Amino acid sequence: MSIVLEVGTKNYADDLLSIKKSLSHMESLLGCYSGYTVSEPSTKFGWTFFKLSFKPELQAGIEEKFSGMIEKYRWSDQTQKFVKFMTDYFLSRGCDVKIKLSD
Repeated sequence: MSIVLEVGTKNYADDLLSIKKSLSHMESLLGCYSGYTVSEPSTKFGWTFFKLSFKPELQAGIEEKFSGMIEKYRWSDQTQKFVKFMTDYFLSRGCDVKIKLSD
């Protein structure tokens, strides 16, 4: 199952660039490319929202490479642990975004 994140930002252009750079770095590290897609943005209440979909190869690579770090999160659900890991990863790379699991 592919994970789809809903990303919210107040600075769409800068944060999207930071996310793409971060994911490009992750792809290079894992040796898999074109591992995600970004939807068209929508704006509400001063925030811009878009969906970030992980393809199975990139998602599996992240879960395998960073399994020790992902397991340390307190959620019992593996998907929620992955979402929290990606949130922290983006924040550590300068992306000031809010992330939740898309329905």
